[in-house]
Amino acid sequence: MTASDLNGITVVTIEQAVAAPYASGKLADAGARVIKIERPEGDFGRGYDKDAKGSSSYFVWLNRGKESVALNLKDSDDLGLVKSMIGQADIFIQNLMPGAVARLGLDVHDLRAEYPALITCSISGYGETGPFSQMKAYDLLVQAEVGLANLTGSAEAAGRVGVSICDIGAGMTAYQAILQALIGRAATGKGRHIEVSLFHALADWMNVPYIQSRHGGRTLSRPGLHHPTIAPYGVYTCGDGGMILFSIQNEREWVKFCTDVLGDADMAKEDQFAGNTNRVTNRAALDARIIAVFAKHSRDDMAHIMTEADIAFGRLSDMDDLINHPQIRLMTIRTSEGEMEIMTPGALVDGQIYAATDVPDLGQHTDAIRHEFKQD
Repeated sequence: MTASDLNGITVVTIEQAVAAPYASGKLADAGARVIKIERPEGDFGRGYDKDAKGSSSYFVWLNRGKESVALNLKDSDDLGLVKSMIGQADIFIQNLMPGAVARLGLDVHDLRAEYPALITCSISGYGETGPFSQMKAYDLLVQAEVGLANLTGSAEAAGRVGVSICDIGAGMTAYQAILQALIGRAATGKGRHIEVSLFHALADWMNVPYIQSRHGGRTLSRPGLHHPTIAPYGVYTCGDGGMILFSIQNEREWVKFCTDVLGDADMAKEDQFAGNTNRVTNRAALDARIIAVFAKHSRDDMAHIMTEADIAFGRLSDMDDLINHPQIRLMTIRTSEGEMEIMTPGALVDGQIYAATDVPDLGQHTDAIRHEFKQD
């Protein structure tokens, strides 16, 4: 069910793709009324794939609970309708290229001057100013530009994080800032302008390697599925080809791992493996000893041994593993082509899942919105 926390809050959003729809989608889950303005041909995110009963998997995930209005913003009547909607809204979100909404006559600073309580949020690739501000920015490109891709993948090659992490990170950052702005407005009566970019959202998440490199003097390399500064912490292949990742965080766990998993209590006392720093330095010798034991067991058997030893671990799961995972939580959403199950949002609130469930067709609410916000 949808939460009621933001009942009475109206959001108007000119959005496409992932980042802005993620932010406005969370507002819809929280009970806000979200009016999504799309081009006549629709948010291009509708066409990413057809895996959700003929709709895009991205679109049904990000746009549940919204009203879809198909408008041509270069048409004066349609633009006037948008201005009327924004004038009655609490929040205006947009992720067009920097400067684009201003050229349409929807400059966010002018809007805030006219409507002081309005909260505006602009999401872009690299920010509204600076030498990269007019560059087109998509998730994988920003993963590369911010240095994330160079820390991801195997030792031999950089790699992409397998989901749209820059878009999602920017959407999360925008959602957090909008909620903070709502709290601030409740105290002051005034809105504010929020600027979020894919690059800066992920740059914040990159602070640990940034500090390690700039201030710690480290030369960072791609660790693949191994932690760069903790050992053992990474992936190991079992006898059936299945893979398990596990993590040792302290010396108590190290002793227990050697005794109960490797069956070699004396290994915990060897000087070359005494303390995390020595284990990292001698990682090759350490891994060889671990791999020799893991090769004698299947993944499931190794998982059982790890569980009994109370060692933190995770299977290297594929999508079939995830689909059948015993910990998964599912919910039913509704599209024009029928119902389907997807995974729930991450938060339980008093034991309940709060999430919008209806996915709008393109322009489904256009006529109703025109009637509601018609100009004199």
